[in-house]
Amino acid sequence: MNRIEVKNVNKSFQGNPVLKQINLTLEEGKIYGLLGRNGAGKSTLLNIINNRLFADSGEVRINGRNAVENDLAQGNLYFMTEGSTYPKDMTVKRVFRWTKEFYGGFDDAYAAYLGDLFQLNVKKKVGQLSTGYSSIFKIITALCVDVPYVFLDEPVLGLDANHRDMFYKILMESYLKKPRTIVISTHLIEEISGLLEHVIIIKDGSVIRDQSCEELTHSGFTVSGKSGEVDAFIQGKEVLGADVIGGLKTAYVLGQVDRPVGDLEVSPLDLQKLFIQLTASPGGIHYEN
Repeated sequence: MNRIEVKNVNKSFQGNPVLKQINLTLEEGKIYGLLGRNGAGKSTLLNIINNRLFADSGEVRINGRNAVENDLAQGNLYFMTEGSTYPKDMTVKRVFRWTKEFYGGFDDAYAAYLGDLFQLNVKKKVGQLSTGYSSIFKIITALCVDVPYVFLDEPVLGLDANHRDMFYKILMESYLKKPRTIVISTHLIEEISGLLEHVIIIKDGSVIRDQSCEELTHSGFTVSGKSGEVDAFIQGKEVLGADVIGGLKTAYVLGQVDRPVGDLEVSPLDLQKLFIQLTASPGGIHYEN
């Protein structure tokens, strides 16, 4: 079965561990969210998978092949980075042409359609593009390359709300038209949560969650109400954290509701709220008054 396997990967910079014993599998035909706070190790992991950095130990295998310095393996991947790796004097149109040469496949018609949709001037040089249009140009390139694995690192950098909304719709349109593995690393979790099938959360260089989005958001609940009533209800439960405003309290709890809640309000966990609680605390704790 085609997949990307990351096995026991470690990476340090100047003696500081950045990735610690990373193990995960990226399967065919899924949209993944790779989530973590700044400095968690997300970009380092993506760079190792895409042969931009070398791991200190461990290995990455792409469809069974070792990923390191292996053209047959790396030819299956396209990596849209946060920065630009294209010559600044090259026009967008020429980048599309050379991308087709390197990868052996590029959907020219779809690129033209997306360029018109976003009003991207393909005659402009890469170095002349604004931050937003640089992201749009890179998004179009990534979605038109004929590869089974696409990595998008902060793809909506510089995009306004309308362009971000267009991107999310186009991403799903492209995925349904041609299913493949798409890995998105972004801080705008609330905006992409509806697109994700699987979520990988990294904290301090370690994977702390690796499960379907549905399983993750159904792994607990949010309970809100008067502080005293919330405190009584969550006593002895595994509480990730809580927000207090005046006399009202909202707690984020792992597990399921096991008894009547009275006047309290219970709702499912929101992916962004769950992420904030998981990465802001040292882990699940048992709440005690």
